[in-house]
Amino acid sequence: NADVGNPHEADGLVLVWNTHVPTRPEYEFQCQSAVMSCCFSPYQPNILVGGTYSGQVVLWDQRVAKKTPVQRSSLSTVGHTHPIYSLGIVGSQNAHNLITSATDGSLCSWNLDMINEANDSLELLTAPARPAAVTAMSFPTGDVNNFIVGSEEGNVYQASRHGAKAGVGQIFEGHTGPITGVDFHKAKGSTEFSHLFISSSTDWTVKLWSYRQKEAIASFENSGDYIYDAAWSPKHPALFASVDGLGQMDFWNINLDSEVPQVSVSVQEGRSALNRVKWANDGRSIAVGDADGSIHVYDVNDRLSQPRSDEVSR
Repeated sequence: NADVGNPHEADGLVLVWNTHVPTRPEYEFQCQSAVMSCCFSPYQPNILVGGTYSGQVVLWDQRVAKKTPVQRSSLSTVGHTHPIYSLGIVGSQNAHNLITSATDGSLCSWNLDMINEANDSLELLTAPARPAAVTAMSFPTGDVNNFIVGSEEGNVYQASRHGAKAGVGQIFEGHTGPITGVDFHKAKGSTEFSHLFISSSTDWTVKLWSYRQKEAIASFENSGDYIYDAAWSPKHPALFASVDGLGQMDFWNINLDSEVPQVSVSVQEGRSALNRVKWANDGRSIAVGDADGSIHVYDVNDRLSQPRSDEVSR
């Protein structure tokens, strides 16, 4: 614990906020190791899962009147030994799993009813005996088998959990620094866009890719610092947001321009680096986290957030 004044305080902290009461968190959860990633279960909204710096997976329950995890993985069995920078829950209401990935190159699947040890583990090898140091992960909407991961070495890898081609498949090379975020296209519509994804990097760029070709389709290079995250709009097929180390949030409409963002916002006049961005499900608001521990929630104007009738075809 870096807090010398409180050596017995837990290192890991997760706060759950109500946007109508921004002055204090609704819930506060703790664990012994710093929390690198967390998410709600979409099928059990009271359940929160965290991936920690130690490689342990922890689970909290909002219905239980305690701050510490109600379940945690064992560090001695099948699981991770390095920081878990990315996790997500995939599947359906009746059959879903927690998927975690870590910088030790392992991908683990967990049953939320019993996370003492992983159901299975897959090593993501980019070459014989060379695991990918995973920093980010994304699954296409509705897919539980195929996914992409970003890595410390700057490559994005397409991979599969099961079948004859389990493990790393295609490699997407183009970034010159570690990958900080990856995100599959989210917007649903008459046209199929699930093969598209974006990646952000410390090389100051966001790149647009397709499963169908090895080279990047476009590179977005407006930032003058590390880009720490990028995320597609869940409603607008051409819109994504990115955040950088200068405190800037950019909104890009790829139908309009790949050179200049449609809108740029300097969050708190750029006093702190922005390291996470997350859209609301309706695409009308967006949350960003900064390096000082603050969260900023913005409404997104309908002219920006809602697609025109011709956006999909373009």
